[in-house]
Amino acid sequence: MKREVIHTRLPVGRDIPVSRGTRFGNLIFTSGMAARDTKTGKLVEGDMRDVARAALENVKAIVEAGGSSMENVLSVTCYLADIDRDFAAWNEVYREYFPNDFPARTTVQVVHLDSMRIEVSAIACVTD
Repeated sequence: MKREVIHTRLPVGRDIPVSRGTRFGNLIFTSGMAARDTKTGKLVEGDMRDVARAALENVKAIVEAGGSSMENVLSVTCYLADIDRDFAAWNEVYREYFPNDFPARTTVQVVHLDSMRIEVSAIACVTD
């Protein structure tokens, strides 16, 4: 098996050496995705529901570019800047993307997210 870099048109927030996603065999690994607007590259601001949707849409774009779908996400890791304020809204939006048979998930608070309120990564599989 060979590792493949997944290419998308998602904007890069900073000039950092990172692939948006990689695929190895039937597994897709996304990088941590902030809530960036796909057209402007700027962070989405406002209601946490909009912020969470933007981050998950970016994850979805990588998963789909790798040949899979959100239904095949196995694990999600979410970093929140303020878990007390944003956890309920995060859960609400999470259920929109994963209504049944939830993936394994970790959600933690991280103090140093700079101006980002959320960062989300995922592992998905590609089914035959």
